[in-house]
Amino acid sequence: MSAELLLDAKGLAAWYGAAQILYDVDLHVRRGEVVALMGRNGAGKSTTLKALIGMLSKRRGVMKFLGHDISTSESHVAARLGLGFVPEDRRVFTDLTVMENLEVGRQTARYWPDGTAAPVWTPERLFKLFPNLGEMPDRHGGRMSGGEQQMLTVARTLMGNPYLVLLDEPSEGVAPVIVEQMANMILELKAQGVSILLSEQNMHFAELVSDRAYVLEKGQIRYEGAMAELSANEEVRRAYLSV
Repeated sequence: MSAELLLDAKGLAAWYGAAQILYDVDLHVRRGEVVALMGRNGAGKSTTLKALIGMLSKRRGVMKFLGHDISTSESHVAARLGLGFVPEDRRVFTDLTVMENLEVGRQTARYWPDGTAAPVWTPERLFKLFPNLGEMPDRHGGRMSGGEQQMLTVARTLMGNPYLVLLDEPSEGVAPVIVEQMANMILELKAQGVSILLSEQNMHFAELVSDRAYVLEKGQIRYEGAMAELSANEEVRRAYLSV
């Protein structure tokens, strides 16, 4: 695995109004890596992803993506640089078809700093990754199941040819068969060279796909290490992950 640093955040803090949610979070993601951001409900996982992509008006810290300072950038700036975001609440365009949703996300091909081509995604390629979507290219987003909408949101994000995808709770609230497809999809993306930072509560799902993990509790990083080490550390899991 290349050691190339894609995303580096130091001292990340964030607020909703007057309420501070994140406190000096440090995290990084390298090229070709899947990193899980774990924690209970309310730990600050989704807030971390939103702060990184630039969706929160009140945040502090130093955030760099492929060497670009995005500490004060709006979300569209990070997206154009190749940082993808898949929100938990899906947000498909319900009046548009699957194909039209995908076209909305289309961006030009990208290249790594060393000049090699980054993965390029087309509808045809995505339909191989998500066969369900390939069977309904003309279906409107509003007539799809929750799991299908989740797949469509991921596929639309990939149409932007991102170097790194921020994936918020991919296994939350979808059928087990969709969860399995999501896990396979993440492993396939990793094999193609796409990095992923995913927020997740499901330990089994995180174990299937992740190289490293951060554990959040009350807006602070309480644990950082290899996924295998977290799996073996019952004390940390009981303290910060068990319900």
